[in-house]
Amino acid sequence: MEGISLILAIVVVTALAFDFTNGFHDTANAMATTISTGALRPKVAVAMSAVLNLVGAFLSVEVANTISKGLVDESGIRPEVIFAALVGAILWNLLTWLVGLPSSSSHALMGGLIGATIASAGVGAVHGDALVTKVLIPAIAAPLVAGIAAMLATRLTYRLGRKADGKAAAKGYRAGQIASAGLVSLAHGTNDAQKTMGIITLALVAGGSLAPDSDPPMWVILSAGLAIALGTYLGGWRIIRTMGKGLTDLQPQQGFAAQTSAATVILASSHLGFSLSTTHSVSGAVMGAGLGRKGGVVRWSTATRMFVAWGLTLPAAALVGAVAEWVTGFGSWGTALVAVFLVASSAAIWMLSRREVVDHTNVNDTAEEPAGVVTTAMAAVATPPPGAAEGLTATIPAQPASPDQAPSRAAV
Repeated sequence: MEGISLILAIVVVTALAFDFTNGFHDTANAMATTISTGALRPKVAVAMSAVLNLVGAFLSVEVANTISKGLVDESGIRPEVIFAALVGAILWNLLTWLVGLPSSSSHALMGGLIGATIASAGVGAVHGDALVTKVLIPAIAAPLVAGIAAMLATRLTYRLGRKADGKAAAKGYRAGQIASAGLVSLAHGTNDAQKTMGIITLALVAGGSLAPDSDPPMWVILSAGLAIALGTYLGGWRIIRTMGKGLTDLQPQQGFAAQTSAATVILASSHLGFSLSTTHSVSGAVMGAGLGRKGGVVRWSTATRMFVAWGLTLPAAALVGAVAEWVTGFGSWGTALVAVFLVASSAAIWMLSRREVVDHTNVNDTAEEPAGVVTTAMAAVATPPPGAAEGLTATIPAQPASPDQAPSRAAV
């Protein structure tokens, strides 16, 4: 780390903070269906996902090279630009996590980088061909391909298992879900951890600490892998709830089909160097699996909110990144002001999240009708009015043995 300036050190720390938010924001991608179907206990699921995310970070650097070498012109980038880009990405991740929407951390990072680069060096500093072919086209194609594959896989799975014993089949598919969830986690580490590697490598090149066109150094790969693994272990329970229960009700067969389809798409894109959104891929696969089962439904109200968030991700992060870059242009005090704004905004979002805590104990409650609301309503109905005879409700039998024992209208 010799020769790294203060601003460059701040950028590296901020990039790892983004990687951390990426981890807990995208845990749902790998483990939501496994948790919702009961294949794994919530804490075991996120621990397994964290380990495999760390392993996946060491498997490839193709996506990192797409970001560090292909998306923007390295010669026109200052470390402050990358800092501003990360501010936009982190805040969008936290906002969508707060409302439980599975949006793309990848596109938040891309948007922040594009907005900050345009504010600093103009539109010409963004490589439009790379943006279209390696970011925008995969953003549209990935959920469609994963969704169609999951729908067909679900139908095939039910067709092949028509004569199988129901309990034995469910047990087998739960085991398959565990394996496919591990594959998605590995794919997530291979794809998403590299994005932070790429952004740190770009910052090191911009700050003169690394030669142009360099691959990520080993310490960058290790730190990015550890950051995303730690974030994954903490679990983005709000988004896990939406992905596992909010979009559709999944059976083990559907969960297995969805995760296998998504993992295949993600790993193929990582091999080709596409900066793919794992969130888009898994969400598309979950919806496809929901439509693939006879009688299955997709909750389109939730899906519509999710689609809106997808459409807003790039421009919203770009706008925040551009404004942050403009403020950092005033010098050191501008950079300090942006840093204070980031910390204060993150703390405010965290405090808001404490008003309704979602964790491993209630992650499988339905998002539309929280268990606490139902329990409170039932308690209000069951509580006798003031002055009523003590123990009145206990005298109501579930199935009266005779008409004489039936509860009176007043008792009900």
